[in-house]
Amino acid sequence: MISVQKTQKPLPKPDDSKLGFGQYFSDHMFCLDFETDNGWSNARIEPVAPFEIHPGASVLHYGQALFEGLKAFRQQDGTVGLFRPDFNWARMTEGAARLAMEPPPKEMFLEGMKELLKVDASWVPKTRGCALYLRPTLIGTEAFLGVRPSRKYLFYVLLSPVGAYYQEGLKPVRIWVEEKYIRAAPGGLGATKAGANYAASLLAALEAKKKNYAQVLWMDPTHKFIEEVGTMNVFFVIDGKVVTPALNGSILAGGVRDCVLTLLKEWKVPVEERALPMAEIQEAHKSGKLTEAFGSGTAAVISPIGELAFHGSSLMIGTDKMGPVAEKLYQALTGIQYGELPDTHHWIEKISIGNK
Repeated sequence: MISVQKTQKPLPKPDDSKLGFGQYFSDHMFCLDFETDNGWSNARIEPVAPFEIHPGASVLHYGQALFEGLKAFRQQDGTVGLFRPDFNWARMTEGAARLAMEPPPKEMFLEGMKELLKVDASWVPKTRGCALYLRPTLIGTEAFLGVRPSRKYLFYVLLSPVGAYYQEGLKPVRIWVEEKYIRAAPGGLGATKAGANYAASLLAALEAKKKNYAQVLWMDPTHKFIEEVGTMNVFFVIDGKVVTPALNGSILAGGVRDCVLTLLKEWKVPVEERALPMAEIQEAHKSGKLTEAFGSGTAAVISPIGELAFHGSSLMIGTDKMGPVAEKLYQALTGIQYGELPDTHHWIEKISIGNK
């Protein structure tokens, strides 16, 4: 049973045209507590407010923090469509195991998000291209000093109305090929959505933006093989074939990545998942066989790449518009997300919200 305490001071809702990404939060959040002796309890929806947390909490000292990201879309039939929530629960469960954390039960993970969406349904943007982003988060809250897993956890879900992830929108973005820092290594946390995984990426991204690039292209520890682009999985169209780095233990298995591969195979587009050396991309560009590059992820769905810069030189890719493969994928995925195209894969879970 989920208790509901509604806010007495609803926040003003931002105009859809001014949303950006992650700048605003809705009125309420879903919370669930865990203690080793008692299991999960106290499921509740309450107004968004600061947490009281002990300065010795595990999350602050040993980085036990894990999160997910998914979106809810306003459908043409008046419902709200939640995109692949089962996938996010499964990935959080896998990530929790890697961080020695206790994952929330599937039933409460899903029910908590659905009930929260019903309470804050008016926060789902009405404009196409916008959505309500959900951030399920798991943190260790036990206060202790000593390296071991926490015996107490807090699972919570925040909602944030969002627009385009990149300022460029659907225009190809400029990417810096990172040759000094690495995002992750095999055996590490790269395949999880651990907070520490993203902390490791911040400096390189900041330096890239100072150079006027939107994000970085991450390489493996040898700086020879491509892994991800920013916080997205990456794809290249080479001589009519779509190539993407294979999941190797340091690359995050993205939900949109999985959708992209599914659709491409249905369309009979040749696809390869394998180790992808940067030298191959340079050679494909030189020979004219590299026609497109793009990233895939929850935040941007599909983001075309127009330039890869490194060693003082650049590879210009395609034109100043989204390429045909990326465009077809973007239209198909967003069409399904907004309920405009048939959802033959059952990726959308519809939630009735009344007239909110």
